[in-house]
Amino acid sequence: MRAKLLSLATAVPEFTLRTEDVIREAATIFAGRHADFERMMPVFANTGIDCRYSVKPYAWFRDNQGWPERTQAFFEGASALFREAAAGALASAAVEPGQIDTIVTVSSTGIATPSIEARVLHGMGFRDDVKRVPVFGLGCAGGVSGLSLAARLAQAEPGSHVLVVVIELCTLAFRPDEMTKSNIVATALFGDGAAACVVSTAGKNGRGEIEFAGEHTWPGTIDVMGWRMDPQGFGAIFSRSIPDLVANDLRPAANAFLARNRVDLADIGSYSFHPGGAKVIAALELAFELGQGHLQHERAVLAGYGNMSAPTVLFVLQRALEERFTGRRFVSSLGPGFTASFLTMLQ
Repeated sequence: MRAKLLSLATAVPEFTLRTEDVIREAATIFAGRHADFERMMPVFANTGIDCRYSVKPYAWFRDNQGWPERTQAFFEGASALFREAAAGALASAAVEPGQIDTIVTVSSTGIATPSIEARVLHGMGFRDDVKRVPVFGLGCAGGVSGLSLAARLAQAEPGSHVLVVVIELCTLAFRPDEMTKSNIVATALFGDGAAACVVSTAGKNGRGEIEFAGEHTWPGTIDVMGWRMDPQGFGAIFSRSIPDLVANDLRPAANAFLARNRVDLADIGSYSFHPGGAKVIAALELAFELGQGHLQHERAVLAGYGNMSAPTVLFVLQRALEERFTGRRFVSSLGPGFTASFLTMLQ
């Protein structure tokens, strides 16, 4: 009995970061402190991003924020986005909060104990005995991995309802004190957002059935992507060319995943990927022989929201599910580990 995706909803915070404004703001913050900033300015213009969203306005980032300030902002911003995305997914699935049996919360951009779902639990009307599964550390792979985990939990308890909420507040890791390539790329690329899904083996009106799921972690790639932690907060790590890894190594890993489940790429009718950046999208089209310009949903989400880490692939999937399509869909994202997360859906 396969788990069905009963609903998918997304949410973004209130503050809009338009790229032209971000460039001016970054120049104000960095130019007086770092002589190399002018040389790195083209990074902002080459992202393929028009705007992003943030839980905090520009003024907040002009001050030196430490762990206490960033953590408090995470509590507040993540709780608000949880409520909005979860409420949208519940309404779309016609499921009441009291009907949810398990909540999976995925986030890697803040540390909260108690975790975010516990902070909003009773105010939203969830049951006292709802099972909580907070997941940390998956980074950009968290959207696909979180949905896969929710599907397995739903299958383990047939008829139960699992809510998965994926929240990332990447902007809270902005570091005005660091003039490194990784920090500039992160400043130019990342935004905030959330997505939520209701998954169950019950119900007939699903958006699709989750068929197979799996992961692949490459050896010797711990330093490809992740967080460095110091007294100031999180610091971004990008120490290897991710587009090159996508172009050269992702297809064989995907082929192996599909082969384990007796599926071939020829059986795939549509694709939904995490759009890590403009170069990553181009590398995905090359790796899967899709043709340049094929991944239009990925480009549109990147342009309108930036890279929100884990929720981004679910923004892409939401758009894709609005199309008339019947067949098998391949969904994938990449994150720290360095890990590829895969799943297939039947629509």
